Amino acid sequence: MPLLTLRDAELAFGMHPLLDRASLTVDSGERIGLIGRNGTGKSSLLAVIAGHTQLDDGELQRSDSMRVVLVEQEPELPPASTLRESLALRGGLAVADHSHDERERWRIEARLVEFLHRFGLSEATAPESASGGERKRAALALAFALTPDLLLLDEPTNHLDLDGITLVEDLLRRQPTSIVITHDRAFLDRVTTRIVELDRGLLRSYPGNFAAYEARRSDELAAESVAQRKFDTFWKQEEAWIRKGVEARRTRDMGRVRRLERLRLARAERRERLGKVKLTLEAGERSGKLVVELEGVCKCFGERAVVRDLDLRVLRGDRLGLIGPNGAGKSTLLKLMLGSLPPDSGSVRRGTRLQVAYFDQMRAQLDPERTLADTISPGAEWIETASGRKHVLSYLSEFLFAPQRANAPVKLLSGGERNRLLLARLFALPANLLVLDEPTNDLDIESLELLEETLQAYPGTLLLVSHDRRFLDNVVTQTLVAEGDGRWKEYVGGYSDWVAQRPAEVPPEMPPTAKTAPPPSRTAPRAGAKLSLREQRELDALPAEIEALENEQLALTRQMNAPDYHRRGGAAIKADRLRATAIEGLLAERFGRWEELDTRATKSRRPED
Repeated sequence: MPLLTLRDAELAFGMHPLLDRASLTVDSGERIGLIGRNGTGKSSLLAVIAGHTQLDDGELQRSDSMRVVLVEQEPELPPASTLRESLALRGGLAVADHSHDERERWRIEARLVEFLHRFGLSEATAPESASGGERKRAALALAFALTPDLLLLDEPTNHLDLDGITLVEDLLRRQPTSIVITHDRAFLDRVTTRIVELDRGLLRSYPGNFAAYEARRSDELAAESVAQRKFDTFWKQEEAWIRKGVEARRTRDMGRVRRLERLRLARAERRERLGKVKLTLEAGERSGKLVVELEGVCKCFGERAVVRDLDLRVLRGDRLGLIGPNGAGKSTLLKLMLGSLPPDSGSVRRGTRLQVAYFDQMRAQLDPERTLADTISPGAEWIETASGRKHVLSYLSEFLFAPQRANAPVKLLSGGERNRLLLARLFALPANLLVLDEPTNDLDIESLELLEETLQAYPGTLLLVSHDRRFLDNVVTQTLVAEGDGRWKEYVGGYSDWVAQRPAEVPPEMPPTAKTAPPPSRTAPRAGAKLSLREQRELDALPAEIEALENEQLALTRQMNAPDYHRRGGAAIKADRLRATAIEGLLAERFGRWEELDTRATKSRRPED
């Protein structure tokens, strides 16, 4: 029996239909990739499935007992003193009052602590100080800890680095059933068992991963185009016939008139595919052969080294991709190379005749109060582009902005629309050095592929920061990879080439808590075996131990957040930090042990079938 069924679903915002008699069936065990152009209604569809939005018409059937969890594109965390408390409120864990619910809450909280650590987060972090990336990782940690029957993820790879993306992929492959919105094609290839495309209000299904979808969809679009051309030719012939007048009024031709009326109705109801962004990029004057050279460059922020003893030479025509985890210093390195940030030591030499276009991942170059037209062409109706003089409305239409939106403020744009506007601004004038910091965020797959094609034909020099593995493979010719402690190393080729060339990873050392833990028994206890007297005593004592650790953690957090905390001195502050880290490890260990013993105790009490 299907987990979920959607029949003849209709949903519209104003006069714009998002779902137009759409249907979908989701079976248990499926991992569905939901794709489509920006603005087609993918997020709205997930909200409908999650029960947060009601359909205008149609039917949604799902089991009342089915647990559905949605992680939004920009998740919000309830106010609380710690991240763990905030997630407990978001997950509804604070309302358990029965013994069964209490045991389930303990299990979920144990898993939550585990997943927070796996996503590199501290449970004691204050939610209001968390960045967008940390909020996303925290919401993902909670979603996996809740073990839903159906998991809904909206752009889960946004704000994640490559390690985080790989972790989500691995976790999703163990998830019972899921629907994921993402533009990351490598992610779709690794995770999905079916692709569902939302196109002009309808849902079209394609078995297999994204690569299988690409092969089949291109054939379908070609066939659709041929069918529409034949339809239009026939319709125009009939329109020409009806205008002759006399013949059309004869009784024997009334059937032909009614057929024309049906053709007109079908033509009016046909929804055309959205247009494509028109990207053109000119390199203009050739730069000097040397674009930028770094010799012994170092840059630190406090005690943390971001760049250490880096020697690098970028020549004209190079396409360099920067790879590294969040916080490794990729954006800082770009600023060092461009001269907007001085190094602490070493030298940076830039070449001659450089014309730079810089795409900032924070989109700081866009004034939210300015209109679209004024952003592209301040104070003028015409804009000088590499291909000639264009009216600003015509130029904006090439980036899919309707003329009536030209005077709208930038602050009303979505993330993907802001990306397109910034690309429109950057690509208006020639640039022989193009610097792109996370340009693929919020772009739909068609726009992303078009940007790829444009960059592949670009004759200038490219510096690119991206976590999109396929985009890196298709665009760059060499990669500069952060290898920890401020060290960077250059590799030939894109992401896949780096993976093939990099040295094998050395397994990390066990944490101190794990080293001091007693070695496991040679014979693992049989599932459902009754607890020994020692284990039962350990299980009974664990809640009090956990509560004591949590109270100590809370007191330590309050002490470290006090305004005069800095007066305690360096040694005391260091000791507090070490103890805070140790408490996190102890809590994770104690929660894991509690879940193990409680699960065995529950199974041993369960009557045999």
